[in-house]
Amino acid sequence: MGHDHEHHNHNANRTVLKTSFFIIAAFMLLEAVGGYLTNSLALLADAGHMLSDAISLGVAVLAMTVGAKAADYSKTFGYRRFEILAAIFNGVTLILISLYIFYEAFQRFSDPPEVASTGMLIIAIIGLSVNILVAWLMMSGGDAKENLNVRAAFLHVLGDLLGSIGAIVAALLIMLFGWGFADPLASVIVATLVLISGWNVSKDAVHILMEGTPSNVDIKRIVETMKEEEGVTGVHDLHIWSISSGLNALSCHVTVDGSRTVGECQKLLQSLEERLEDKNIHHVTIQMENETHHHSDALMCNMKHSH
Repeated sequence: MGHDHEHHNHNANRTVLKTSFFIIAAFMLLEAVGGYLTNSLALLADAGHMLSDAISLGVAVLAMTVGAKAADYSKTFGYRRFEILAAIFNGVTLILISLYIFYEAFQRFSDPPEVASTGMLIIAIIGLSVNILVAWLMMSGGDAKENLNVRAAFLHVLGDLLGSIGAIVAALLIMLFGWGFADPLASVIVATLVLISGWNVSKDAVHILMEGTPSNVDIKRIVETMKEEEGVTGVHDLHIWSISSGLNALSCHVTVDGSRTVGECQKLLQSLEERLEDKNIHHVTIQMENETHHHSDALMCNMKHSH
């Protein structure tokens, strides 16, 4: 049942990303031409961001397609980690784009060029509508909360949405007050938000690659849950990590009292797996031992075993 739900989410996420890719790519071309014709850095910056969106969405779709491949002897956990690599790519892309926008904006502060504000306003309004549509698609049909790959793509789109709002405000300020600096100023504000998003996505992706403890898992509660089972006297050599977004794994050694039969240990193992699934652990590997097994008592045991 859980596998079917996960498969459904995977297909829904991929459909949303593919639809978003085509919408973003089409408007990106329009905005790039519009930014060039109106001489607006805010529009050009947003078009550049949308180009990165189109690339990142394409990479995200590719990652989900590759990630759906079954496990084999070469990749025993499957190819799900490819989605995390795509998230890192998207996060770093966001950071690089924000830095480039900063550079261009500061160049324009010293000598603000003439901007065709009316055309800039029209294109920015269309862009805002497109980005709202794509953001709505991702929020309603995708899993932007749990899936890091989808969240990275969603943050790209959110950055675009903010970029369109910035371009609209800048166009109005130029039209009403003749403030030429409003165009690069809007770009700097958007670039700052894009930089923060890129940093957060990259940080989360690196945390997964470093086998960090998932943010939705409480280790102390996990240990307490296992020790609450009758017959469990200790837990050590515990490791919890994410294989990919929304797919957490656990391995540990559980000490049981010596009176347990093999059949009772099997029932105990099944009970532990069911309870851990309720704690956001989806792949469980537990080695059961009795009290006479020589092992460190440390929860995170780094003791080298002799073979």
